[in-house]
Amino acid sequence: MDAAPLRGQILVAGPTMLDPNFARTVVLIAEHSDEGAMGVILNRPSEAGVAEAVPALADVVDGDDLVYVGGPVQPTALTVLAEFDDRDEAATIVFSNIGFARGDADLSVLAASTRRARVYAGYAGWTTGQLEAELERDDWIVTSPQPEDVFSEEGLGLWAAVLRRMGGRYELIARMPLDPSVN
Repeated sequence: MDAAPLRGQILVAGPTMLDPNFARTVVLIAEHSDEGAMGVILNRPSEAGVAEAVPALADVVDGDDLVYVGGPVQPTALTVLAEFDDRDEAATIVFSNIGFARGDADLSVLAASTRRARVYAGYAGWTTGQLEAELERDDWIVTSPQPEDVFSEEGLGLWAAVLRRMGGRYELIARMPLDPSVN
C-alpha cells in the first residue's frame, strides 16, 4: 500500500461516486491494510427502530434510535459503534474514544461503559487495492472525523454538513443537486 492507512478517517462520497450503495455517504474507516478495508456508513438510517429490531440492545442505545445501514456487506450482521468512557471495554478503538463493542460484551456493562452508541446492520468492505483505485478516481474525499459525525442526527444531511465544514471547493460540492441536470 503506497498511501498511509486510513483507519480512523472518514470517506465522503465525491461527485464521481455513482454506486447507489455509496452515493452521498460518509463512511468511517475502521480497518485499512494491504488486504483491504472495512468501515461503516454513518448517514444511512433505516426505518427499523432498535427497540423493535434488536430489543436486547435497547438499553445500550437510546431506545428510540434507529438501526443504521452500515453497508451492503453482510446486511444481517449487527455491530455497535460507541463512545467509550472505558476504552478497555471496546473490541477496538477507531479514533478518540469511538470504537466497536465486543461481540460477547455483557450488555449491562456495555451500557455503563459508553456515553452513547449506535447500532449498524452490515458494513462497507473493500478488497485488496479496491479502495485505492476508488481514491485515485476521486470517488472519495478523505477527512478527519469528529465524534459528532458518528452520532449525528442529520441522517443523509451529514454528507453536506461534513463538506461544508471542510470549506472551499467542498462547500460547492455540498450544494450540488442530486441530479446535476437540474442545475
